Amino acid sequence: MNKLNLRKILVLSLFVSNAVLGTKLIAQNQFSKPLVLDMVHHNPGEAPYQSVYNNPAVIKEMGYNGKVYFLFESPALAINWESVDSDILPKDSKEREWVDDKAKQINKMHKACKDQDMAIYAMSDLVLFPKRLIEKYKIEDTFGDPNNPLTERFIRAQINEMFDQFPSLDGLVVRIGETYLHDAPYHQGAIEHKTNPEKTIIPLMQILREEICVKRNKQLVFRTWNAFDRNLGSYMKVSNAIEPHENLMISIKHCEGDFHRARPFSKVIGQGRHPQIIEVQSAREYEGKGAYPNYIANGVIEGFEEHARMPEEKTNSLREFVEKKPELYAGIWTWSRGGGWEGPYIKREMWCDLNSWVMAQWAKNTKQTEVSIFNRYAMERLHLKGDDVAKFRKLCLLSAEAVVRGRNSTHYDMNVWWTRDQGIGWPEPAKDIVGQKRNLEQKDESVAKWEDIVKLAKSIHWESKEAESHAIGSAEYGLRLYKIYRALIYMSDAESKGDKKGIQKWIKAYDKAWVDYNKLPEQYNTIATLYTQEYDRHITNNADRKVNELRQRD
Repeated sequence: MNKLNLRKILVLSLFVSNAVLGTKLIAQNQFSKPLVLDMVHHNPGEAPYQSVYNNPAVIKEMGYNGKVYFLFESPALAINWESVDSDILPKDSKEREWVDDKAKQINKMHKACKDQDMAIYAMSDLVLFPKRLIEKYKIEDTFGDPNNPLTERFIRAQINEMFDQFPSLDGLVVRIGETYLHDAPYHQGAIEHKTNPEKTIIPLMQILREEICVKRNKQLVFRTWNAFDRNLGSYMKVSNAIEPHENLMISIKHCEGDFHRARPFSKVIGQGRHPQIIEVQSAREYEGKGAYPNYIANGVIEGFEEHARMPEEKTNSLREFVEKKPELYAGIWTWSRGGGWEGPYIKREMWCDLNSWVMAQWAKNTKQTEVSIFNRYAMERLHLKGDDVAKFRKLCLLSAEAVVRGRNSTHYDMNVWWTRDQGIGWPEPAKDIVGQKRNLEQKDESVAKWEDIVKLAKSIHWESKEAESHAIGSAEYGLRLYKIYRALIYMSDAESKGDKKGIQKWIKAYDKAWVDYNKLPEQYNTIATLYTQEYDRHITNNADRKVNELRQRD
């Protein structure tokens, strides 16, 4: 062989080697950018939200690079199980017809997403199987245990069918904290020992890691919610037991527990050895669901005021997280709409749009300041100019201060569950005198801040009459609702002290606040549906019934 031919062979070999290496690197790094995901969390058991965020083109323009489809849009409900047993969902059965229809809906959604070059993720409850599979294999008492051999076999088969039958799927978001079956008539779900690392979390994550990350080079986002999100010891057990993989991430809400103000910043953020994606709710389910101004992006990114008291060595904001542990930052996952149950139902998405847009823009480049992104939103999306940008900024920052003081306090003096969704429960006083004094003072502060918010909304030159009406109307919605809150909390305090005059005084204030609040739909046609006095779902002690009892007392 002459030198020329040898040189050609060497060059060709080097070219092929580099090409192969490059392909491997692309495969390994295809998810290297921060994930910027959004999900519309539809109300279980109700018609899906009609939202612009259902459209992948809309959220792509906002800065997102992937979409998480909700539980009842998951391929887990749409696979046919034929690789396991064709009798599980026979082709002539009503179950199979439902599953096939679901598959058509999901494929249509996935196509719309891929047409925008957006990554596709499906949130799925585990363990979730067809009822007929559970009955046929007689695993009613064991299918919630991932250590059971049959359960493990069916989980692996389920994953294979999901990715085989829905090849556009880029990854799964796995939830084990709860199981919703409201829109899954032919399936059954269960999970045993959901908070136990050794019995459930670790073995399940091992199965999913092997099937999704290793075998298929797809992504797994394992949620900590209601499983191992508040116990650092449990979190570290899981982290230490599961070998890291470039396709494996852990999802964590930015605050401990649910999306409540005054709760601590999550202690597990920045811990362990697995990349973390942070969950943020844009239309907060315990704070009006977008019915009134409630700007939380600043607090999530830079730190809420209630987190300022945390020890200096502790992480208390997402900015601190990405600065201290950049290697663990995998991205942001917003819920642009939804969470909780029923209403309020919004007609315009202005306030959740603000939170979602700022979070998405920051997630892409965390070197940016939150205020610079906020100002861009005001100018680019709301078309505000000059002093109106600063006024809008002041309005939004005031909203965060008003909400935490009106629903709770900056020191967590109230039970966070006393009001939620479209209902109001009876608020119990703080546990000590100092806390209750602060609690009452902050209710007055909240109302004063809401009054300032309304004034600011009226002073801004909005782009259109419709935008102006909605901004002012939604600000009034917050003011009038929080006057109801204040009246109840003062009334509760008076009752606890046996102050009969105080009780009657605040009953009058409560009644007037409801009259004013109920006038809102007559005055503003784009505001959200209202809170209702008779709402009881997940509320232990209905506030209005309690007030009516107090009316009867001497």
